[in-house]
Amino acid sequence: MAESDQQSGAISENEPLEVTTPFMVPKKEISMVPDMGKWKRSQAYADYMGFILSLNESVKGKKLTCNYKVSETVEKLLDLLGTLERWINETPPVDQPSRFGNKAFRTWFAQLDKEAEVLVSAVLPADKQAAAPEIAVYLKESVGNSTRIDYGTGHEAAFATFLCCLCKVGALKADDQLAIVFKVFNKYLSVMRKLQRTYRMEPAGSQGVWGLDDFQFLPFIWGSSQFVDHPTLEPRHFVDERVVNEHQQDYMFLECIKFINEMKTGPFAEHSNQLWNISAVPSWSKVNQGLIRMYKAECLEKFPVIQHFKFGSLLSIQPSQP
Repeated sequence: MAESDQQSGAISENEPLEVTTPFMVPKKEISMVPDMGKWKRSQAYADYMGFILSLNESVKGKKLTCNYKVSETVEKLLDLLGTLERWINETPPVDQPSRFGNKAFRTWFAQLDKEAEVLVSAVLPADKQAAAPEIAVYLKESVGNSTRIDYGTGHEAAFATFLCCLCKVGALKADDQLAIVFKVFNKYLSVMRKLQRTYRMEPAGSQGVWGLDDFQFLPFIWGSSQFVDHPTLEPRHFVDERVVNEHQQDYMFLECIKFINEMKTGPFAEHSNQLWNISAVPSWSKVNQGLIRMYKAECLEKFPVIQHFKFGSLLSIQPSQP
């Protein structure tokens, strides 16, 4: 990974980045394949990748059950996600002829669409309330598409972008990093899994058996970082169901494998071929580096994913500063 990637957008120990331009409602800027060059050179790309790698570094070798600080902002984010979960309980699936894509998801989404700014305002400090309309866009983008009733890695990236924006306005700080992954992102995953199950959401742009997973990518990156230098568990162990059941409460990667095992039938090597191949990699640090490369190539450099990305004042389409 490039050194510049790692530095830019990393969560700073200092004061938050002062945003000199006014907040704005983010909009799409990537409308054709040749626009992808603009994205790769943008400040948004540098900041987003820096954020992902900064969190990757912070969770290295740590269990989900380790001790870490839980700030007031983190608690507020957990409340926000708890609200989304409660709305699922209050919006049961409807009877319909097609098995997938239950239309009740649209009712659930309409509630989020209406309430998103209020939910985000509750998380922001008093002096940053003006950022709510900008940041709320990423929250709405992070739960799936209400027209197609699908969910994929682009929606997951929108949630990471939402968290990155909260760091940029100073709502989340450098010492929140472990809680961002272990508490907030983990709770987000559990709410998304509930959405996927309840409304039988389609995988967005799924590559079928050749994709890493139908829905998620980031928990595999951060989850593999948790295992770096583990004294006993090696990549080959995650295909062993006994190991998964014994350790999934400590490791995000194994939680993902458990969910796949619950949702899919048949031999693991057939329904999750890419993950099966990863289990043959000799070390977790190699798995981690390989997944970061794969994430860039399969998600961040794919036009069908990035055409939906929205740019504002916090994540700018302007070229990154060297």
